[in-house]
Amino acid sequence: MFSGQHAERQGSKVARSLLSIVIMVLVVFGLSRLLNTFVFGAYEIPSGSMEDTIEVGDLVFSEKLSYYTSEPQKGDIVTFADPLVSNRTLIKRVIATGGQTVDLQNGKVVVDGVVLDEPYTENKVSEPFEKTAVSISYPYTVPEGCLWVMGDNRTNSQDSRYFGAIDASSVTGHAVFTYWPIPHIGVLS
Repeated sequence: MFSGQHAERQGSKVARSLLSIVIMVLVVFGLSRLLNTFVFGAYEIPSGSMEDTIEVGDLVFSEKLSYYTSEPQKGDIVTFADPLVSNRTLIKRVIATGGQTVDLQNGKVVVDGVVLDEPYTENKVSEPFEKTAVSISYPYTVPEGCLWVMGDNRTNSQDSRYFGAIDASSVTGHAVFTYWPIPHIGVLS
């Protein structure tokens, strides 16, 4: 009789242990999903449009909390839903916000009549595209509730010069940190 009770208790312990493991895995998965949905996103950079600020293959964290209480600002590096391809996220720098006027003059970006100081472009020229997805003429006034975004690698970036201003509500986060590879680890600015 004793061995039967012992086996029953052992079976009960194993079942409780398995149930504990399953619950722990579900809690970890749920917390991870909540953090990814509301706090931060992790992205792998697929193209050279933000070089040399962010390189192809870099892994970047994009935080979401700051945009719950404020709007993206000029200079922020943002992740956003691609306006042309569904289920694809892009990463670019905010150049102008709603109501501001963007112009491209002599290879430079001019916002509200002031030539931008953009050391992150490494003096690459900022020219309009000949072929675009939407009709854009310069100077261009960014509609309210929208953002003008451009890649830092101006000669290799399909950005607002190609697809126009993006809706600010399409922004999914503020890219703040490169966490891989090791030589590229650091805060984005």
